[in-house]
Amino acid sequence: MLIHAIFTLLRGGSVDFTSVMMSILAVLFVMFAILPLHEYAHAWMANKLGDSTALQAGRHTINPLASFDPLGALFLLLFGFGWAKPVPVDPRRFKNPRRDMALTALAGPVSNILAALVGALLYLAVAIFAFHYVVPDWLFYFFSYYITVNASLAVFNLLPLPPLDGSKVVGAFLSGRAMYQYYRYQNQIMLVVFLLIFSGALDVPLSYLQSALTNGIFYLAELPFRLFGVL
Repeated sequence: MLIHAIFTLLRGGSVDFTSVMMSILAVLFVMFAILPLHEYAHAWMANKLGDSTALQAGRHTINPLASFDPLGALFLLLFGFGWAKPVPVDPRRFKNPRRDMALTALAGPVSNILAALVGALLYLAVAIFAFHYVVPDWLFYFFSYYITVNASLAVFNLLPLPPLDGSKVVGAFLSGRAMYQYYRYQNQIMLVVFLLIFSGALDVPLSYLQSALTNGIFYLAELPFRLFGVL
């Protein structure tokens, strides 16, 4: 993401400014359109399962201002994954707190996967169109980065680390005491995660997971085109 371009320039290297600009535009689009959708997905699922806390707090919305988090936005711009202001959820209002909390948590990353799938469909449609007409490279750059950022967000949020969405899925299978211990050190855990991100130690495993998810998304996106014989 942008951090790599910055370090490349600091080392005296060169970067493709068209690619960099498209990556920034893609991140900004995700920041103001997809992250609010991610939080709305949490709120929508919680409301469907009996918890109207987000609805009552005015967070049952895709308004980007309602979910904008400056630090999360900065991380998204620099590293390709970040976060928005989380919607309030009260598990006590669920009929089945553990299961329903897990489903509510999953709704966010699933929204990113679906958003990436839409981007992959558009990317392939543009690629097919490019066989017959001239299509500017920046359009491919934009969709490529858009898909990558959404896949990265899904992977990052599904990590089983408190307070990320993945931890709430894992929490559905833990006892009350184990869950307390699990969340007890969440601030320290996230501090360690941030340090690992800054050091680049997580680049390889996160990139591997993101690539695997992206490949799966493109496989699904190709199916309708193959069905109609255009791929």
